[in-house]
Amino acid sequence: MARFTSGFTATSTASEVLEGIDLRGKSAVVTGASSGVGVETARALAGAGAHVVLAVRDVPAGRRVADDIARTHPEASTQVRPLDLADLPSVQRFTDSWSGPLHLLINNAGIMMTPELRTPQGWELQFATNHLGHFALALGLQAGLLEAGGARIVSVSSSGHGMSDIVYEDLFFERRPYDPGQAYGQSKTANVLFAVEASRRWAAEGIAANAVMPGGIWTNLQRHWDPQALADTKAYVADAGIAMKTPAQGAATSVLAAASPLLEGVGGLYLEDCQEAETVPEIINGTHGVRGYALDPENAARLWAASTELLHSS
Repeated sequence: MARFTSGFTATSTASEVLEGIDLRGKSAVVTGASSGVGVETARALAGAGAHVVLAVRDVPAGRRVADDIARTHPEASTQVRPLDLADLPSVQRFTDSWSGPLHLLINNAGIMMTPELRTPQGWELQFATNHLGHFALALGLQAGLLEAGGARIVSVSSSGHGMSDIVYEDLFFERRPYDPGQAYGQSKTANVLFAVEASRRWAAEGIAANAVMPGGIWTNLQRHWDPQALADTKAYVADAGIAMKTPAQGAATSVLAAASPLLEGVGGLYLEDCQEAETVPEIINGTHGVRGYALDPENAARLWAASTELLHSS
């Protein structure tokens, strides 16, 4: 089967992808919409007419983003609501207070390469935030997604998924030395596997989920990197002539998955640069391709079962 292509490229922006698409009457939730790619995802969706809920941990920052969106799109309809994905009661408060249809759920928020930190349940923080929090959010909002009819979920992953498959025997680094890169990679693999299994389970209900890789972008996401490692990486990227994206370009693949008619009813894909990525034995140039284990349906079903058990035991 031919890989999906859209006609857009790595340099396309979110507003370009949504040009001519009318999202009036649609509701959207964008997690992590207070910085980086999340801001531009929310801006583009609101500019196309959707009512966008900015689900953020930092509510004042979210309000500043909403005000900025209003300056660029005076007719935009936005709302800022608190959500801390590492705190399951916060997730439940968000889902319990939701009413009405939800057409677009953009699971964008994430943390990267943190020191070894744990939630009150003892869960490693990157896996808890990037995957389990979003998993609980999607389950809690399933009724709204079903009510929308033809709803879409966008699971923002990363080429960093190539650093680790899911290590079910030690999800939370309790028996092996903590490695921030492996922890991040595992959580990003989980983001892809969620999209694969959500699409399989919910396709009959009209819900499609796809995973996306925004691209190489310098944002606040790298704030936990070792300063020297960050400086060395930036120098390498510059010397190698690797093109980095702007946040608006990074948001393009997210809004394509969320709203393009080309992906109507299509789920279970990993998209990069507004195209379906090639399955590769290792990530090319650090940013391109998807590993086979991240798309494996048996792996996806196993992760769903393990995640459900974790939520039920918390």
